[in-house]
Amino acid sequence: MEHKLKRLKNKLHEVNDLNMVSALLNWDQSTYMPPGGAAARGRQMATIGRLAHEKFTDPEIGKLLDDLRPFEESLPYDSDDASLIRVTRRSYEKSTKIPAKLVSEFSAHRAGAYQAWTKARPNNDFTAIRPNLEKTLDYSRQIADCFPGYDHIADPLIDFSDEGMKADSIRALFAELRQQLVPIVQTITAQEIADGSCLHQSYPTDQQLAFGSAIIKRYGYDFERGRQDMTHHPFMTKFSLGDVRITTRVKEDDLSEALFSTLHEAGHALYEQGINQKFEGTPLAGGASSGVHESQSRLWENLVGRSRGFWAHYYPQLQIAFPEQLSHVPLDTFYRAINRVSRSLIRTDADEVTYNLHVMIRFDLELQLLEGTLAVKDLPEAWHGRYQSDLGLRALDDRDGVLQDVHWFGGWIGGAFQGYTLGNIMSALFFDEALKAHPDIPVQIEQGKFDTLHTWLKENVYQHGSKFTANELIELVSGGPLTIEPYMRYLRTKFGALYSL
Repeated sequence: MEHKLKRLKNKLHEVNDLNMVSALLNWDQSTYMPPGGAAARGRQMATIGRLAHEKFTDPEIGKLLDDLRPFEESLPYDSDDASLIRVTRRSYEKSTKIPAKLVSEFSAHRAGAYQAWTKARPNNDFTAIRPNLEKTLDYSRQIADCFPGYDHIADPLIDFSDEGMKADSIRALFAELRQQLVPIVQTITAQEIADGSCLHQSYPTDQQLAFGSAIIKRYGYDFERGRQDMTHHPFMTKFSLGDVRITTRVKEDDLSEALFSTLHEAGHALYEQGINQKFEGTPLAGGASSGVHESQSRLWENLVGRSRGFWAHYYPQLQIAFPEQLSHVPLDTFYRAINRVSRSLIRTDADEVTYNLHVMIRFDLELQLLEGTLAVKDLPEAWHGRYQSDLGLRALDDRDGVLQDVHWFGGWIGGAFQGYTLGNIMSALFFDEALKAHPDIPVQIEQGKFDTLHTWLKENVYQHGSKFTANELIELVSGGPLTIEPYMRYLRTKFGALYSL
């Protein structure tokens, strides 16, 4: 059995190497690649994707997994070896259902679609990207249809990123959340909007990047195992547990853009850097789900990075970094500005209270696309209609409408957005549990100290990688199922104080 387990790991390492090469090609395309490289990059990624898929779906891996089943069943469920076999089998069974030709074709298509999006969005040209999006929808349906027996066509696609979640259960959770959120949004937005002008002055790029980098280093982000670069749409990527990179984008007239993007992506990276090093090169060396991953980015961005205690420590330093812009601005004014609640058009710029409404709009639209009740040609108008009905706003163009998010233009349609709201809910749940274990964490945050929180997260969330599903991890950490109560309590407490709810 030990020999077979070693053989399995060796084969998984080869698959991982190919996947990391693909990730590197994708990172390069999103950061430094000249536009002229797009066609070849699509071909290269298709080749790598096909080879990785063929290696992972090799019948020998299936045979090894079958042979190792008695060994797996003899071990505790949460042991590293049993978890590796179990998680690999789950992925193998999914992957063997998708033809290698489909994987290759879609890899090439998504690379080309992403490149087209980088041109279409600034040009406000949905017509140019529409054929790509129609093809993406077709590929998404083909992938879903590789898993017959689903309750909803989106279920297999959701399961890839949030295992065990289904369209109906997410709809129910979102309905409960929406019922509680909407009255809060209405109450707050009926009040005078906080002054955010202090954020919209001239803030030089280099100084913004330096300030954000200093914070995430204190968070615990290891620059010996990571770096930060510029991109169109911020993201985190990993080439190994020793090379976890983040990207950001800067607006010199908006201090919050790069700063909170950096804190957000660093949260993702802290998770990956905290995974047990023994899992390197295996399916365990990744986050439990998109929702759990997003819980960490939102935790470090919002529950920590937008807290009053955090800025009690960091605001004097920010004033030193930007004296001309902020020396005359009181802390309370700045704090209200970064937690300003208002109806907005851009998801990534949305405040904590309205953010989930943006996610729900996208989730509903992609379900309609997959169901066939909404055609791609009608998507821009459907988008505008939902923003008008849900947020009372209508974008002047598609650049700030349907073209604003990269997800549908760089991946498949379905399962792309629910993780953001699931992550918000989980972020408060995990933070709540950390506070129960260490009630002094808020005081430490006021002192610019994050070691206790970071260590608790490493021990209780990060180190496990993908050994557990999201639901299993939540049960392990909190002793119960996923609930919106900690999240709603957090929002009511924080924004109740800011807006006298």
